[in-house]
Amino acid sequence: MTTTEQVRDERPTTVAAADPAAPAPGTGAQFLSWATLAMMTTASVANLRPSPSMAIYGLAAVFLYLLPAVVFLLPTALVSAELASGWPGGVYRWVSEGLSKPLGFLAVWCQFAMTIAYYPSLLAYVASTFAYVIDPSLADNGLYIAVVIVVIYWSGVLISSRGTKAVAGLSSMGLVIGTLVPGVVLVALGLVFLAQGNPSAAPMDGGHVLPPWTGLASLVLIVNNFLSYAGMEMNGVHVSALREPGKQYPRAMFTATGLVLLIFILPALAISWVMPSENLSLTAGVMQAFQGFFDHFHVGWLTKVVGVLLVAAALGGMLTWLAGPSKGLLMVSRQEGYLPPVLQKLNKNGVPRNVMVAQGVLTTLIALLYAFIPDVSSAYWIFSVVTTQIYLVVYLLMFAAVIRLRATRPDQPRGFRVPAVHLVAGIGFAASVGAMCIGFVPPEQFGGGPVWRYVLTVGGGLLVLGFLAPLAFLTFRKPHWVATEHRGSGTVE
Repeated sequence: MTTTEQVRDERPTTVAAADPAAPAPGTGAQFLSWATLAMMTTASVANLRPSPSMAIYGLAAVFLYLLPAVVFLLPTALVSAELASGWPGGVYRWVSEGLSKPLGFLAVWCQFAMTIAYYPSLLAYVASTFAYVIDPSLADNGLYIAVVIVVIYWSGVLISSRGTKAVAGLSSMGLVIGTLVPGVVLVALGLVFLAQGNPSAAPMDGGHVLPPWTGLASLVLIVNNFLSYAGMEMNGVHVSALREPGKQYPRAMFTATGLVLLIFILPALAISWVMPSENLSLTAGVMQAFQGFFDHFHVGWLTKVVGVLLVAAALGGMLTWLAGPSKGLLMVSRQEGYLPPVLQKLNKNGVPRNVMVAQGVLTTLIALLYAFIPDVSSAYWIFSVVTTQIYLVVYLLMFAAVIRLRATRPDQPRGFRVPAVHLVAGIGFAASVGAMCIGFVPPEQFGGGPVWRYVLTVGGGLLVLGFLAPLAFLTFRKPHWVATEHRGSGTVE
C-alpha cells in the first residue's frame, strides 16, 4: 500500500534496497524524524478500498481492524525493522540469511506472484468505481469489469515499459486527492447525516461491538485486513536514518498504527451508517456510500467527481509500482540464476518487459473469469483471498527468519532489536497461519455455491502461484542462467 504512495491496498511491496535516506558517517546528511517516518508508513498502508468489506460488520468493524493490527501489523513493523537494520537488501536477503537461499527465492517470488491475483481485484475496484461516473448499473456487470481490467492493465504495461518518471508525482497527488480528501469528506458527511437525526443503517449500540458468532464464516472477512496491513515491512529499511532507532522507531510505528486505524475504521463506519449490509458491494461500496450521502444532501452530481478522484488515485499508484515487484525478482534471479535468460532481459528503459508481459497474460486470464462469475463481489473476494494467502507466505518466512537469526547471528550489528522477539514474532507467525486457515472458509455473505469449489479455487491459486511455480524454476534452473557478466543488472535489448 510512503507519502509518494503506493495505495496500500493498492500497492504490493517491492524488494527493498539499502535505505537511501540513511545518513552516511561524516557526510552531515539529515536524519529522518520519527514523525516523518510515521507519516510515510501511514501513507504506505492506509486507503479506502477495504472499507466496504468491513462496513458489512457495522460497529464490529472496530474490533475486526484492531485485532489484526495488534497481532499482525505491529509484529510485522517491529520484526522488519530489526531485519532491515541488520541485513539491508530486503526480504530475499533476510530469509536467505536466516533460513536458506531457496526459501529466500520463495519469499521474493511470493511478493511478485501475489500481484498476479492482486491486479484483477484492484482493477475490479477501479472498474466499479468508474461505473458511477458513466453508468452505475455497470458496477456489477462481469463483462464490463473484465474488459476494464484487461484494457487498464495492458495500458499500464505500455506506459511503464517506457520508463515514465512523471507518474511518481501523479501518485503522490493521488494519495491526497483520491484517498485522504474523499475519506475526510465521507466521514464528515456521515457525521452530519447522523446529526440530522437520521437512523444508522447498522446498529451502533454496545451489543454490536463484537461480530455475531455463527461459526468461522462470520469472521472470514477479517482476512482482508491482513492484505490491507501488508507492506509495513517496506518502511523498516528507514530505521537506520533515525537518530535513536531503539526509541524512535517504536514511537513512529505506534503513531502510524493509530493513524492507519483511524483512516480504516472511520470511513468503514460512515459507509455502514448509510448503506445496509445486504445491499453493499465489496467493489463499489465506497461509491454506493457517496451516492447515498450526496443524494440525501441533494448534490448527487458530486458522485461523479469523487469517482474520478478515486480512480485517479488507484491508477496513479498502479503505474508507480507496476514494475516494482518484477524488478526485485529480476535482481535476485540474475544473481542466483533463478529465472531463464528470456525473463531476465530489460528493455532500453531498464524495465523487465518480458516478466511484465508474462504476468499480464496470467492477469488477463484471471480477469476474464469476471465475465463468467455471476456475482462480481464474490469474484473480487476470491481474488483478494488468493492474494492474501500468497503474501502471507512472505510473512511466515520473515517471522521464522528473525527468530533463527537472533539465535545464529546474535552479534550481528543491528540498529534496532525487537524486545521479546520470540513472543512478538511468534504472535505474528501464529496470526498469519490463522489468517491462512480462515481464508479457506467461504464467508457467510456469499452462500449458495459449493464449499469445495471455493476451497479448490483458493487452495489451487495458492498452490500453483505460490509454491509450484517457484519450485519449477528451482528444479529446472541451469548454471548459465546466472548473469555473471552483469551481476545485479540486466541484459539490455
